[in-house]
Amino acid sequence: MTRPTIADATHEERLWAGRLMASSEPWLTLGRGEDACRAAALDPAYVTLVARRDAAPLGFARFHPRGVAGSPYLASIAVAPEARGLGVGAALLASGEARFTSARWMFLCVSDFNPRARALYERSGYRFVGALPDYVADGFAEHLMVKRLA
Repeated sequence: MTRPTIADATHEERLWAGRLMASSEPWLTLGRGEDACRAAALDPAYVTLVARRDAAPLGFARFHPRGVAGSPYLASIAVAPEARGLGVGAALLASGEARFTSARWMFLCVSDFNPRARALYERSGYRFVGALPDYVADGFAEHLMVKRLA
């Protein structure tokens, strides 16, 4: 698979991202419905990048520029089922990191029941900082991870 093009999401792509979130993990397990996912995808405080091939969206990543102690924070990332395992998530993550050129650190959280996502982050250089039990939903922990960028 050739590397997708990655750019800022259009309004329609943000709506698509909300639908993808609502139909994917971890949002299914965490009980996030389509309305909540759409609202998150449309939030203008977040930088939303979309990976495309032939104008079709393959995945997205949402970053808050100052999410954790003033450092960028990956709030959500998802890849369409037909594009999973093809490097789209890694490309989105790398593009987000490159976007914040003055940042020293990038943070993210990954649900404890999502080992595939955690493996992606570890391959990309993120390390575990600590667990946040019951942070998003009771009975599940979010694992805070960090990567030094500069």
